[in-house]
Amino acid sequence: VQLQASGGGLVQAGGSTRLSCAASGGTISVGWFRQAPGQEREFVAAIRRSDGFAYYADSVKGRFTISSDNAKRTVSLQMNSLKPEDTAVYYCAAAYSGYYPKQSYEYAYWGQGTQVTVSS
Repeated sequence: VQLQASGGGLVQAGGSTRLSCAASGGTISVGWFRQAPGQEREFVAAIRRSDGFAYYADSVKGRFTISSDNAKRTVSLQMNSLKPEDTAVYYCAAAYSGYYPKQSYEYAYWGQGTQVTVSS
């Protein structure tokens, strides 16, 4: 299983950006986590690839949308109404569990991080 994250960069508060994760392999769920400086890695969103069921952290619900293109083996995270507190390194990860994995230890595979910086 290989994961390759892309996207992000510098965005103004209130703006939007999109992250993509090319996810090879037969994992069931793909999620996004983020880690800000000095903070622990936290769950952002995840999707079950078989049926597209998605779930989100409360902090991003209504602003972020995760989607999966199984033909392209890509999972995307559309991030709207960005806030400075969304600034972090974002990681995509893959799990064999389809039961709403939200903890880091539930994800067996990790991609490299991509930086998202939201300026105020």
